[in-house]
Amino acid sequence: MLFKLLLAPVTGPLGGVTWIAEKLLEQAEAELDDTENLQKRLLALQLSFDMGEISEEDFEAQEEELLLAIQATQTAEDDR
Repeated sequence: MLFKLLLAPVTGPLGGVTWIAEKLLEQAEAELDDTENLQKRLLALQLSFDMGEISEEDFEAQEEELLLAIQATQTAEDDR
């Protein structure tokens, strides 16, 4: 316990940097998952349209929404 207390000025900042790095990694992975999920939804939408399950109007509206969401996530990634 005393040893840990004596090393606190050295190991404390290192622990903080490690914590911040882990949080940044978690957020980057979450954003990557978001982009992948949006791309999967876009593919599923295209398949639904190709199979005649949705109208062209519905397809175009949902496609635009998904493409804008993908673009927004990519822009957010580029801003970092």
